[in-house]
Amino acid sequence: MGFYERRVLPKLIDSACGTKPTRRQREKVVPQAEGRVLEIGIGSGLNLPHYDAARVTHLFGLEPAPEMRQIAAERVGQLRFPFEFIDLPGEEIPLEDNSVDTVVTTFTLCTIPDAETALEGMRRVLRPGGRLLFCEHGEAPDAGVMKWQNRINPVWKKIGGGCNLNRRIFTLIEGAGFTLEQADSMYLPGTPRVFGFNYWGRAKIS
Repeated sequence: MGFYERRVLPKLIDSACGTKPTRRQREKVVPQAEGRVLEIGIGSGLNLPHYDAARVTHLFGLEPAPEMRQIAAERVGQLRFPFEFIDLPGEEIPLEDNSVDTVVTTFTLCTIPDAETALEGMRRVLRPGGRLLFCEHGEAPDAGVMKWQNRINPVWKKIGGGCNLNRRIFTLIEGAGFTLEQADSMYLPGTPRVFGFNYWGRAKIS
């Protein structure tokens, strides 16, 4: 891993994922989390201020990049409930079956190399009646935007830490054995359309 990946990219991701439009999306999803919560790809901890301390009993933050965990450390220190880092990638969730009440993933499925395996792991650790809360960017519905997403995606993956612009988020979630209870999507205001088509909602185990 070079200087760019270690020193530059983590700060760029923290800045790009902390804009006002993305913050508003997090505010729609994260406060719904309750009980024992697993956040996949907690990154620099941008979701942490949005958890409801009255609803969360324990939060596991899965994040393989030490540079991102270092940025998150200050935000972790402000939490009012128990927190535990898990330094593994999204495909390797070490928790037991049926052991968490909520799984949260925001702006993460775009980057996990094997998103299908990661989602299957999320399904495995959720207890019966648990929920997957998600907020992700992905493939746009308009042919012209989709064309540009597909065109620039190979280059974007290299400079964006593996981020994909064109994943079909609802299809991925349903393909892993979830049923969508709430499913919304739109272009984020003030964001270039090629980067800004957002999916969010809530799913349960089928």
